Amino acid sequence: MKKYLSILLFFASLPFSFAQNWDWGGPLDPIQAKMKIRHYRLELELIPETQSILGSNTITFSSDEKLDTLRFQLIDEYEVSRVLMDGKEVVFFHQNDVLDILPVDCTCDQVQVFYGGKTPIAQNPPWTGGFTWEKDQLDNHWMGLSSQGEGAKIFMPALDHPSSEPSEGVDLIFTAPKPYFVASNGRLIQTEEKGAHVSYHWSTAYPINNYNINFTLGVFQEAKMEFESISGNRIPMHVWVLQENRAKAEELLEVLKISTETQEKYFGPFPFPKDKIAVVETPYLGMEHQTINAYGNNFQFVAMGEVNYDWLLHHELGHEWFGNKVSVGDWADMWIHEGLTAYGDWLFYWEHGGPEAYFAKVKSESRNIPHAKPVVSPPNSTEEQAYHPEIYTKGAMVIHSLRGVLGDELFFPAIKAFVMDDRFTYQNQVNTRDFTDFIQSFTGQDLSGFFDLYLYTTSLPKVKVSKKGKDGYVVSLQGIDFEMPVEVETSEGIQRVSVGKKGTEVKSSTPVVVDPRGWLMLEK
Repeated sequence: MKKYLSILLFFASLPFSFAQNWDWGGPLDPIQAKMKIRHYRLELELIPETQSILGSNTITFSSDEKLDTLRFQLIDEYEVSRVLMDGKEVVFFHQNDVLDILPVDCTCDQVQVFYGGKTPIAQNPPWTGGFTWEKDQLDNHWMGLSSQGEGAKIFMPALDHPSSEPSEGVDLIFTAPKPYFVASNGRLIQTEEKGAHVSYHWSTAYPINNYNINFTLGVFQEAKMEFESISGNRIPMHVWVLQENRAKAEELLEVLKISTETQEKYFGPFPFPKDKIAVVETPYLGMEHQTINAYGNNFQFVAMGEVNYDWLLHHELGHEWFGNKVSVGDWADMWIHEGLTAYGDWLFYWEHGGPEAYFAKVKSESRNIPHAKPVVSPPNSTEEQAYHPEIYTKGAMVIHSLRGVLGDELFFPAIKAFVMDDRFTYQNQVNTRDFTDFIQSFTGQDLSGFFDLYLYTTSLPKVKVSKKGKDGYVVSLQGIDFEMPVEVETSEGIQRVSVGKKGTEVKSSTPVVVDPRGWLMLEK
């Protein structure tokens, strides 16, 4: 998602308030809790000249009881013209960004909402999202959508809560004037010309979070290949860039290929093999959108070992594993999305730059963690409440520290096992306790003190070193009631010892250095 380093600059330049503040998450509405979404069929005409959309969303749902109200979210900026159930128009009320529908007396499991209007314009995408309508250098329209902070209600009626993912996926049909292409989620199963317009039908059967449903319009140059996954699947891989950047398409495709290979090594096979691996150039920085990541980093590739690296592309791609395959139903646990994905960014340094590059990256990132807020937010948090820079940096640092505590022989298999476990993937959403309980069960270690300290508090253990005798030192960690394995550099080299508040004696003829490589978050 939105890279945290840019956030500080963004907030510094913000006005005090916006005209709209479409947050989402928090407690699930009791009326909506009675219903499960199975499928969305979104059919929209995209109208660049007026920056408008017009069409319908057919919502397939299920419930264990007869419902007297169907409640969805849709911002008031759109006008709902009619609602159909069982082929009949039904009564609806649309106000305060909520759409309430009174069902007809039937056994229907579908409702079709017709709506349209001018789109909300993103104030500073992707941090404050909406639609971004621009022109490319050839004077072609170029539209991008970002909605992680706002939810799907800014572009379609939906049960707009992070815990609600359509279990049977989505069909997305977009009609645009020629010569425009619309890139979206899943696979393109049909292209149909309609006079001066063309329709693109995208489809995915995988569950998908509301803000991951996405579409980008433009005149693009495509580069593609078949990616050979470690699972044995051959997966379509695409990049779409503006015509003015067509010379960069093949290079971007190669960067995407290398990043995907690196992610697969540490986190397992690409999670959506029946769809595609893809990025599309967008008129804003970037965002994770399932199988169609937004890319706006201007091809700022950096050499890393023998390959090229693009931090934005690699980070958003990492969300295919953490955020899209493994997803949370409460924004309180958003660090699972961002912290694990950010740690995957660090692993690119490890894989292609080696340990020196990796530890330099860790040191650079960790020195700026303010430890101002716990990584895990209170239950039923909204996106705005849970989203802050430390879910990236400190979240990644927690995973790095976990590696230091467990050692590579346990750490890497444990993380990969978690992301490969059916109990925690696709429609089976997770919370922080799912993750911490799994790691402890898999490794057979009691890590409750470690996790409670670093995930739920802002406290840090304070290092204390005392001289003992001629060539001895006692190392302790004050402020905790458990022990952790800690590296201590002595005159004989680096030793790994278990340290807590009672202290551990080490022999050294020179002053010792505690945690010289920076595995842990400590107050020194």
